[in-house]
Amino acid sequence: MDKDGLGWPAKSTLTRLNSTPLEAAQTSAKLSAAVKTILECLGEDPEREGLKRTPERYAKALLWMTRGYEERLSDVISNAVFDEDHEEMVIVRDIEISSLCEHHLVPFRGKIHIGYLPNRLVLGLSKLARIAETFARRLQVQERLTKQVALALDEAIAPQGVGVVVEAEHMCMAMRGIQKPGATTVTSCMLGVFRDRAKTRQEFLSLIGKGR
Repeated sequence: MDKDGLGWPAKSTLTRLNSTPLEAAQTSAKLSAAVKTILECLGEDPEREGLKRTPERYAKALLWMTRGYEERLSDVISNAVFDEDHEEMVIVRDIEISSLCEHHLVPFRGKIHIGYLPNRLVLGLSKLARIAETFARRLQVQERLTKQVALALDEAIAPQGVGVVVEAEHMCMAMRGIQKPGATTVTSCMLGVFRDRAKTRQEFLSLIGKGR
């Protein structure tokens, strides 16, 4: 986890995190103007009745859908780390996620399954979903999202191991290009004993319904 608590890789996300209300308003206005240009390039009339407020509406929606750039993981996790001396597997599965593919700026959505084997410390269950939501609400590729969630959990409580599996349908495959609706992409990231021990990994996959 980087020093600013944004998670790997942070890169240039500090701008929105540290914006003043005035700077945030200026960003929204700049984005609205860009959307108006896009509408013109599509051959539309941004001044017609149905589109007059679309630039402002879309700017607001896009900023909301990428609000993960304004969240620090330290704030998300807060005081939800507990010493329970628990060493059995913890899993939260079927967490619904929605994100925007950074290659085409169209949505992908699906489910994420998160499991870990504690080393005494446990994390409040809702925080697993919050971590996933924070990273999903940034421009993403599914592979990175999967790894970010695993690394964040590993950094937060130093468990014996972490397993993360993401299943998602990508609109860039369903609406354009190959046009194959219903195709599901599955990615995984295994750390610690989930990577090193086949039995532990298989138990996790079985419990989320992915084991043979």
